[in-house]
Amino acid sequence: MSSEEGNPIGDGGGEGEGASSGASPPRTGEKQKEKARVSRTSLILWHAHQNDAAAVRKLLEEDRGLVNARDYDSRTPLHVAALHGWINVTGCLLEYGADVNAQDRWNNTPLADAEGAKQHGMIELLKAHGGMSFGHDGSHFEQKPVPPPLPNKCDWEIEPSELDFSTATIIGKGSFGEIIKAYWRGTPVAVKRILPSLSDDRLVIQDFRHEVNVLVKLRHPNIVQFLGAVTDQKPLMLITEYLRGGDLHQYLKEKGSLTPLAAINFALDIARGMAYLHNEPNVIIHRDLKPRNVLLVNSSADHLKVGDFGLSKLIRVKNSNDVYRMTGETGSYRYMAPEVFKHRKYDKKVDVFSFAMILYEMLEGNPPFPNHEPYEAAKLVADGKRPLYHSKGYVQELRDLTDHCWAADMNRRPSFIDILKRLEKIKENLSSDHHWSIFTQ
Repeated sequence: MSSEEGNPIGDGGGEGEGASSGASPPRTGEKQKEKARVSRTSLILWHAHQNDAAAVRKLLEEDRGLVNARDYDSRTPLHVAALHGWINVTGCLLEYGADVNAQDRWNNTPLADAEGAKQHGMIELLKAHGGMSFGHDGSHFEQKPVPPPLPNKCDWEIEPSELDFSTATIIGKGSFGEIIKAYWRGTPVAVKRILPSLSDDRLVIQDFRHEVNVLVKLRHPNIVQFLGAVTDQKPLMLITEYLRGGDLHQYLKEKGSLTPLAAINFALDIARGMAYLHNEPNVIIHRDLKPRNVLLVNSSADHLKVGDFGLSKLIRVKNSNDVYRMTGETGSYRYMAPEVFKHRKYDKKVDVFSFAMILYEMLEGNPPFPNHEPYEAAKLVADGKRPLYHSKGYVQELRDLTDHCWAADMNRRPSFIDILKRLEKIKENLSSDHHWSIFTQ
C-alpha cells in the first residue's frame, strides 16, 4: 500500500475504544471512512487471493478505486490473481480498469509474476490486454543464476552431498517448499527446501536470500541457530538446528492451558529472544511471531527458541522513536497488530502485540477469539476488541502486562527489556507453596 493510503491518521491508536467526545462530526466521519477503506483494501486483496470473483466484483461495485489497491509490497489484486492463475478474478479486475502494468516494490508487473509461476492461460490473457513483462532485472521469466546472499558465503555454504535424506521426514509444508528433518555430517538438522519448480522464481529467490541474510547475523540462546544454506545448486536449501520438542502451537494443543509459572518461564524465553532481535541500532522486526514459530528444544519443554524469519525486517535505526515506513498485512491474522491490519505505519512494537496474544493463549489454553476465523479475529482487534480473560490462573499482574502489551496505541506498549523485568518480578511474587508443574492442565 502506498504511504498516501497507509498513514492518513497517525498511528491509529484508540480507534474502537472510544474517540474523543469533543471531536466534530466531520472528523468522526473521516475516521469512519478511513476505517472502512482500509478494511475494504484488505478484503479485496484477500478475496483475490482466494479466487472469489463474486466477492471481488461486489467490492468493486461499491468502490471502483479498490481495483488498484496495494499491499505492503505494493502488489495489487491483479498481481495476486496473476501469480495464482485466477482467470475469473483477473477478468473482473481488468473489466473495472485494473492497471495491467502496475509494478510492485520489485518493479515486477502482473505478467512477470504470471510468467514466473508458469500460468500460461494468464500470460495470454494479460498480453491480450497490453500486459508487459518486466521487473527489477528485466523479465521475471528470464533465467538467471541465483546470486549469493552475502559475499563471504564460503563460511556457511553447504555442499548438498553432505546432507543425508535417506531417513528424512517432512515436519512442515508451505506454499514455497517444505521443512524436512535430515542429517548433516551425522547431526539431525531442519532443512527448509524450496520446491524445484520455484527455484527460478525471482520473488521466491528474493525471499529465500532475505531469510538467509537475516539468520546469518543471529547468535542467541533463544533464537533458532542457522547452520548454513545451499545457494549454488537447486533446490535451494536453508539449514538450521533441529529442535526435538516441536512447536508451541502443538504443545498447547496437547497440554491445554499452562500454570502461571510455566507460562511465565515460556514467556521469558520468548521475550529474551525478542529483546535480542530488537536491540538497536540493527533492529530485526520478526513480523510473524506466533506459537507455530516458537520451538521447544526438547520434550521436557524447558527451553524455547524463536524461529522462522521469512517475514522479518532488518532495519538500522537512528533513535528509539523511529517509526518505519512499512505497511500492509504482514504475518498471521490471529496474532496481527491492529496497525498492520489497517495498513498504517508501524514499528517493532508489532512483535510486542503478538507476544501478548501468545501469552494469552498459554494461560487460557485457547487461541485468541477461537470461535472466529483468523481474518475476522484480526478485524475484531482492529476495531478495538480484545479477547476475554477466563482462566483463574491469569493473575492480575499478568493481566496488567497483557493489557499493556496489546494496547491499541503502539507507543503505550512496553519494550521486551521492560517485559523481561516485569515477568521476573511477577515470577518472584508467585506463592512458592503452589509447586506449579509445567504439565499441570
